[in-house]
Amino acid sequence: MRNFTTGINRALIGVLFCCVWSTKLSAQSFDLGSWNIVNVRYHYNDKLSYFGEAQLRSLKFYNHFHYYEYKGGMDFKIHKDVKLALAAGSYQTYKEGGDFVLPKNNNEIRVWPQLILNQSLGKLSIEQRYRTEFRFTQSGFRNRFRYRVGISKSFGSSKHGVKSYKLSLSNEIFFTNIEPYFERNRFMLAINYKLSNSSSIQLGYLHQLDYKINDETGRDFMVVGYNFDL
Repeated sequence: MRNFTTGINRALIGVLFCCVWSTKLSAQSFDLGSWNIVNVRYHYNDKLSYFGEAQLRSLKFYNHFHYYEYKGGMDFKIHKDVKLALAAGSYQTYKEGGDFVLPKNNNEIRVWPQLILNQSLGKLSIEQRYRTEFRFTQSGFRNRFRYRVGISKSFGSSKHGVKSYKLSLSNEIFFTNIEPYFERNRFMLAINYKLSNSSSIQLGYLHQLDYKINDETGRDFMVVGYNFDL
């Protein structure tokens, strides 16, 4: 049974690697972009933590950079499986066709509360995230609502009581309170590797489908992330 589980884990890693690598190889055919994330978190105590995050995205493979954001906030664990958060940030989208082409498609300040629910299903972890965004854009104020559901499995040798690898799959929908209501769908497949007790890296593939919005257009991205816990 143990050998079977090990085989499944290796197969999952292989599938993810093949997906990401084949996506990279075929980047010229569908303009694989880059999606880069740095996240830093400070744990004040067992319940309260503060975080900051920056993202930089390009529409081609590390070329045609068109988007960046930076945000910060805090979250509070009201139950071992329930977490509330509040954050704000700046979100800047440039026109397509080069690196940071002006004029911008969107210049936005965003404030968002969030609720995260976690549960277990055998050895799998399920996360549901509900977020409301108050968006102050160059075109005026907008509301937006987001729902993300994800499933993940940790495996590999343990480091400081935590498995070295985590494979995750998630899908998120974006919608508003005005027509056409639906705005975006975002799918991601990723693997995380724990470098140390306080840091980890992420590699993944993200597909984004947009519908009648003027900030970003649907694209495929290779995701590279770094997480650091203080």
